[in-house]
Amino acid sequence: MTTPWGELALTRFPEDPRDRLRAWDASDEYLLRHLAEQETPLSGTVVVVGDRWGALVAALAAHQPVQITDSHLTQEATRANLARGGVEPGSVRLLTTQDPPPDRIDVLLVRVPKSLALLEDQLLRLAPAVHEGTVVVGTGMVKEIHTSTLQLFERILGPTRTSLAEKKARLIFCTPEPSPERPANPWPYTYTLPDGIGAVSGRTVVNHAGVFCADRLDIGTRFFLGHLPDGKGAQRVVDLGCGNGVVGTAVALANPAAEVLFVDESFQAVASAEATYRANGVQGHAEFRVGDGLAGVPAGSVDLVLNNPPFHSHQATTDATAWRMFTGARRALRPGGELWVIGNRHLGYHVKLRRLFGNSRLVASDAKFVVLRAVKR
Repeated sequence: MTTPWGELALTRFPEDPRDRLRAWDASDEYLLRHLAEQETPLSGTVVVVGDRWGALVAALAAHQPVQITDSHLTQEATRANLARGGVEPGSVRLLTTQDPPPDRIDVLLVRVPKSLALLEDQLLRLAPAVHEGTVVVGTGMVKEIHTSTLQLFERILGPTRTSLAEKKARLIFCTPEPSPERPANPWPYTYTLPDGIGAVSGRTVVNHAGVFCADRLDIGTRFFLGHLPDGKGAQRVVDLGCGNGVVGTAVALANPAAEVLFVDESFQAVASAEATYRANGVQGHAEFRVGDGLAGVPAGSVDLVLNNPPFHSHQATTDATAWRMFTGARRALRPGGELWVIGNRHLGYHVKLRRLFGNSRLVASDAKFVVLRAVKR
């Protein structure tokens, strides 16, 4: 990536030479160019929120910025990209969306996230640290910035306007007006599950901002809950890509002897899964881990993996994440262990499972979804 301060070599994480997607886009370039052209004073505490793969903090590393992200993969990409650029460890402070933010923010740079709820939560968490002199600039592709996006900045921080579009990217300029009467943060959000969905019927769900389907049970998970395996005994089960943890909690309620590992690359999701599990007073053993799929889980140590893989990476449609989840599951499963997957019919996951496991059986289907089962031989 070409920046006003030189060239940067950047990759996504995990690094894959076959990956044709870049680790930055026009909105990152636009923001950096604006900062240089306007000679924006990058002094005091510089906070970068929502950096996708570390491009912004890598470019601004000389100013020792603080990165705040919901993504474990973003953190790993950032570490790798900083090291590639010869940046001293510790020059950039890496925080998650669950960590306390800095007490004072002098420059706030916001890469607009896909989730409006996550933007709301983060702006509300950061607002007390923003002062009248704080420089606030947001960035995103035109298709990511809506009237509702601007209204959030205006309602929480102060008067907001946008730039002209360049290369389908746009900037957001906000003039902070600190107020002691900011709106209350509605996150995390709690609701009650409907009846007729097995062990979690009528149970409580806790969703932190940015987690998929934050205010209701999505139809795919509902279908999956109706067709989960009914294993008993001391199984080691993984809720892979756990989201708010409803699936893993259902397993733990139905089989108290099971050991359930909740895994997601989102810090918000794992916090939601743990809150959901605790809110229902589940008796049993559970572990909550933020990570890159099943990396770090010992090979041959798992009896059952339950998975609803995403098929988007930010704005890009890709099956790369699903493939990594499936290969990770095959490695982690013991012989005879099973991977159960739910997905949209059109995604054709049965082809990938047959290629990887040598087998794939249809457990259930409706007009939109399929539940598939693959066994490690």
